Amino acid sequence: MKKKEILVGLTVALALVLLFVGINFLKGVNVFKAANYYYATYTDVAGLSTSAPVTINGFKVGQVRSVEYQYDNPGHVVVEFSVDKALRIPQGSQAVITTDLLGTATIALRMGADRSAFYSVGDTVATGVDAGLMSAVSNDVMPAVSAIIPKIDSLITGLNTLVSDPALSASVRRMDNITADLGASVQSLRTVMAAMEPVSRNVTSITANVDTISGNLSTVSGELAAAPVDSIMGGLNRTVANLEQLTAALNNPDSSIGRLTSDPELYNNINSTVMSLDSLFVDIKRNPKRYISIKLL
Repeated sequence: MKKKEILVGLTVALALVLLFVGINFLKGVNVFKAANYYYATYTDVAGLSTSAPVTINGFKVGQVRSVEYQYDNPGHVVVEFSVDKALRIPQGSQAVITTDLLGTATIALRMGADRSAFYSVGDTVATGVDAGLMSAVSNDVMPAVSAIIPKIDSLITGLNTLVSDPALSASVRRMDNITADLGASVQSLRTVMAAMEPVSRNVTSITANVDTISGNLSTVSGELAAAPVDSIMGGLNRTVANLEQLTAALNNPDSSIGRLTSDPELYNNINSTVMSLDSLFVDIKRNPKRYISIKLL
C-alpha cells in the first residue's frame, strides 16, 4: 500500500515538473539554462508582452519574464526580464522598448560605454522608448503627405480639365490620321522599292560594264604608252611640211602647179579641147562610116 502511495506521489511530482517545464517552454523560457534577472520601469510599454525578446544589436540574449502595473505608483509599469547569465550589463546602459512595422514591441539593450561598473542582478536598469518606425511615419511622413495631397488634387483637376478639352480629342484624331497617312506612305515606299529592284540590278550590270570599259581603256592607254609616238609625230610633222609646200606651190602663180590652177587661158584651152572632143565623139556616133572603113575580101 505504501509503495503505491509513493508511486502516485512520484508520478504527481513528475507531472507537476513536466507541467512547469512545458509552460515555461511555451513561454520561451529555458528552465535548464541559468539566467540573470533585471527590472525596468516604463510609463508606456507600447504593447510589450510576456516572453517578448530582449536583444542586443538585433541578437536575442533574453526575454521578458513579466509585465506588471504598479498600483502603488500610478502611471508606471514594471517589467522583469532575464538575460544570459554570462551577460553583464554596464552602468549607463538602457533597456529601450522598440516596435516594428507590425507593432510588435521588444526590449533592445543599448549597452553603455563604461565597462568599469555593472548592474547587479535584480537592479533596475535605466529605460527609454524608441520612437519606432510607425512613429517616424506619423511624425515625418504624414505631414509631408498632407502637404502633397492639395498639389495632387490640383494636378488631378488639371488632368480632368485637359482630358475634357475638345482640342485634345481633335488632336488625337489628327494623330490617328497622321498615323494612317504614314502607314500608306510606308506601303507606297515598299512598292517603289520593289519597283527599284530591277533598276538596281541594271545598275549593277552597268557598273560591271563600266569596269570592263575601264579595263579596256587601261589596256589602250598601255598600248598607246608603248607605241612609238615620237616617230609617228615626226612623220606627221614631215607630212604637214609637205602639205604646206604643196599649198604654197598651188598658191604661187609662177609655179607649174600654180599656173594650172590660176591661168585662165589654160583653163579655156582645156575647156575648148574637151568641147572639141565632145563634138568629135558626137560626130563619130552619128557618122561612124566616115571614120571607120570596113573592107570585105
